Amino acid sequence: MTAIEQTEARPRGTRLPRRARRNQLLGAAQEVFVAQGYHAAAMDDIADRAGVSKPVLYQHFPGKLDLYLALLDQHCESLLEAVRAALASTTDNKQRVAATMDAYFAYVEDEGGAFRLVFESDLTNEPAVRDRVDRVSLECAEAVSEVIAEDTKLSRDQSMLLAVGLCGMAQITARYWLGSGRPIPRDAAAKLISSLSWRGIAGFPMQ
Repeated sequence: MTAIEQTEARPRGTRLPRRARRNQLLGAAQEVFVAQGYHAAAMDDIADRAGVSKPVLYQHFPGKLDLYLALLDQHCESLLEAVRAALASTTDNKQRVAATMDAYFAYVEDEGGAFRLVFESDLTNEPAVRDRVDRVSLECAEAVSEVIAEDTKLSRDQSMLLAVGLCGMAQITARYWLGSGRPIPRDAAAKLISSLSWRGIAGFPMQ
């Protein structure tokens, strides 16, 4: 039995404001896409999970790809906001690195599994999906690179290359940590990776 089948279906017939209904549909779609992947998921599954008829679902989203992209937009923005918030949380660069690493670990640990839509999508051959995934990775790195460029004597290009490396390390290690069953607590895992990152980035000259 799948996770979707194990979860009790939501009651039908409840009339909701448009925004609330849209959010409900996105929540149901996330559960289905995370559990089944894009290709195996069906609009029938999503409608059933949301407790609505298919016509109601199609009133909000013309097709499965439109629904997937709306969900992807939502969760790409969540990651970017988390990274920006981490960078803005302190002026201490060591703590900035720690906060940014923890933002990635917290993102992949979220119970809804949204990170799988962003980093492990089975639809990366779709240009619209690939564009969104590439863009959020780039925008996160750009946010980090601005801090590096501001605080060091490195050029913008050098700062960006380092930022891509830091963000890539955060993403890959966080996903490995989750996939391996979270063998150590999240705080300790994020601290370990932030220590490695800081030892590297701290060696560059300050302005």
